[in-house]
Amino acid sequence: MAATTETTAGTAPAANPADRLRDAFNRLGSQQKIVLMVAIAAIVAVIVGTILWSRQPNWKVLFSNLTEKDGGSIAAILEQQNIPHRYSDTGALLVPAERVHEVRLKLASQGLPRGGMVGFELMENQKFGVSQFAEQVNYQRGLEGELARTIQAVGSVQSARVHLAIPKPSVFVREEQKPAASVMLNLYPGRNLDAGQIAGITHLVSSSVPQLPASNVTVIDQNGTLLSQLKSKLTEAGLDPAQIKYVREVENSIIKRIDEILAPLLGQDNFKVQVAADVDFSQTEQTAESFRPNNTPEST
Repeated sequence: MAATTETTAGTAPAANPADRLRDAFNRLGSQQKIVLMVAIAAIVAVIVGTILWSRQPNWKVLFSNLTEKDGGSIAAILEQQNIPHRYSDTGALLVPAERVHEVRLKLASQGLPRGGMVGFELMENQKFGVSQFAEQVNYQRGLEGELARTIQAVGSVQSARVHLAIPKPSVFVREEQKPAASVMLNLYPGRNLDAGQIAGITHLVSSSVPQLPASNVTVIDQNGTLLSQLKSKLTEAGLDPAQIKYVREVENSIIKRIDEILAPLLGQDNFKVQVAADVDFSQTEQTAESFRPNNTPEST
């Protein structure tokens, strides 16, 4: 019993792991301690950085090339609704990728972005006692802005500008001039307007201005291509609407295939494809008559 007691008393208690680490650290030299502490700090920094990076949202462009007025209005709405956002180095407004479409729909319901254009709200802020000339100018500016907003609703149109030339009314019928309009369209990369869409934009502007004939409406794209003559040229070539539609389908099909080839190589926004299809719709009629002597049996 005594021997057992001595053995128990002579057994050293198990060392605590924390004590072991502390003893091992104390046995290190000063330089080794510094290296170890730097290594531990670096590991902690990497872990913290990885955690913070994984928590950051995947940012995607909400709008680019915003005017200062639109940018301020949109930023105020995003802050009010606690939607994370920031600006890129190029000035584009970024939001989390999973919320891009949601935010765009919310802003569109409030008429944003306006693209630097003013509509008929310009007339609402008109001061009392403004001159008739200033009132007419504001009305024309408002009409141009409203037309541009409506045209931008077309799927292929990214932005639009409308300029109206409305002459002063004259008491002399012979000297009376008809109004004219110019429409500048900025199309999305790789997209085009067909003849029906061009005609629709032309008639939209024509019907919005009194006494403005459709022939006085000029439509161009961002490359300076005169779009308002495309339909007339095809019509003058003797093509009916079905044939014109087929030509456009052929052109769009070729453009789409070229886009699919070049986009992975050059980038989606780094090239522009234009195709003019020359389709031969000519038809040939042949009439054949066969003559054979009477009582001649037919060959089998």
